[in-house]
Amino acid sequence: MRFTSALKTVAIGFALYASSGAALAQGGGQGQGEELKKAEMSAVAEKNAKALEQSGTPQLPPASIPVDPQNVWDLDLSTGGRVRIQLRPDVAPTHVERIKELTRQGFYNGLKFHRVIPGFMAQGGDPKGDGTGGSTLPDLKQEFNWLPHVRGAVSMARAQSEDSANSQFFIVLLPRLQLDKKYTVFGRVIEGMQYADAIAPGEPPANPTTILQASIESDGKPPVTAPIAPAVPAANVPSVLPSAQPAPAQPQSSPQP
Repeated sequence: MRFTSALKTVAIGFALYASSGAALAQGGGQGQGEELKKAEMSAVAEKNAKALEQSGTPQLPPASIPVDPQNVWDLDLSTGGRVRIQLRPDVAPTHVERIKELTRQGFYNGLKFHRVIPGFMAQGGDPKGDGTGGSTLPDLKQEFNWLPHVRGAVSMARAQSEDSANSQFFIVLLPRLQLDKKYTVFGRVIEGMQYADAIAPGEPPANPTTILQASIESDGKPPVTAPIAPAVPAANVPSVLPSAQPAPAQPQSSPQP
């Protein structure tokens, strides 16, 4: 708020300078005009300095927030352990709510990571297992935000439309900052990244890694080691990752790292 006030002070100062300049241009007395200009700018500078001194350093949104079990998404993988993902409802509230809703329906249980590119990302959340499926819920409006696609970031996959994210997501294995503000980051791995690294590669993988159980940590579900059948049927909602290189024409885009 103080920083905004400082900016307003700067804007007012420039407006005063502009109006005095216009008056000088219309009148005479160039020497007197220069003195008035210097006095005006000096007064504006003094006001700006005081305003900035009072405002302090403007605060950026936090890069991390306290871990709250109500906003931790647990994925028990067949690669041998639990991946804990901190959800960010402060920057992607509707996407986080979708993840929680589908998780509590049992939607993700038994689904496979169908597209895994080493050094890029691991994509899952498709009941069809081929990148064209989704939930029966409506697509989501994009919530592109300032969170970067760094290692461990968890982001929503989508089709060509910016507002086509539904159920598919991907875990970033190595930074891909060119995806920033093009896909909605809704969380980040805070524990168990080694299990994400161990997700079987392939497009699709020969022996894909399975989500044995997805849960919200506050629900208190213990880790599982045996498959659980998915509870929700697939919907025909294509959802893919971007392509850094042109792909051959196919019914569905074929993303490349």
